[in-house]
Amino acid sequence: MSENKTVLYSYWRSSCSWRVRVALAYKKIKYEYKAIHLLKDGGQQKTEEYSKINPMKAIPTLEIDGHIIGQSLAILEYLEETHPENPLMPNGAYERAIARQMMQIIGSDIQPLQNLKILGLVGQYSGDEAKKAEWARTIITNGFNGLEKLLEKHSGKFCVGDSVSFADLCLPAQVYNANRFNVDMTPYPNITRVNQYLLTIPEFIEALPQNQPDAEPQC
Repeated sequence: MSENKTVLYSYWRSSCSWRVRVALAYKKIKYEYKAIHLLKDGGQQKTEEYSKINPMKAIPTLEIDGHIIGQSLAILEYLEETHPENPLMPNGAYERAIARQMMQIIGSDIQPLQNLKILGLVGQYSGDEAKKAEWARTIITNGFNGLEKLLEKHSGKFCVGDSVSFADLCLPAQVYNANRFNVDMTPYPNITRVNQYLLTIPEFIEALPQNQPDAEPQC
């Protein structure tokens, strides 16, 4: 590992990798993209070679400044602290707390409960593949119900007022997953509005799944 080289281990459709790609784009950090396919060969994240990089056998992993960091939310915090230019959090303590609250609704209460690993277990233990989509819709709907109310109170152009925050970095991937699992977005006008605005911003466009080197044709 070189201290001068930044490397992102990512998968084109990974929600957690997506957040980090947006942050790197905002911070203007150039990096090498190393694709880790979550399905091919039984999941390339499970290999012995990759487990030496990330013992949780998960993505993303970021090599930066001579360090190796896993967990997307930890990576966002590191980038914000070490690269304060183009800030990704509001100035006020209360506003930062709200941004983190929203971020954790997505990053702790929704996405981990409907990710590839959990959906595989739902299918395995239920014996019914159709239950996977039903489970995902339930988890996303429960989380979006709370997030929508927070956005109603705190959002402007972005999730918290009119400046980008960690919450925004997490939102597009979760809306993408909601659409994948046919979640009815009608009850979530603020989520939809903010997400549509985010998808007009160059840094968010750069991070889209279809713009990644390992993107697959069905994207």
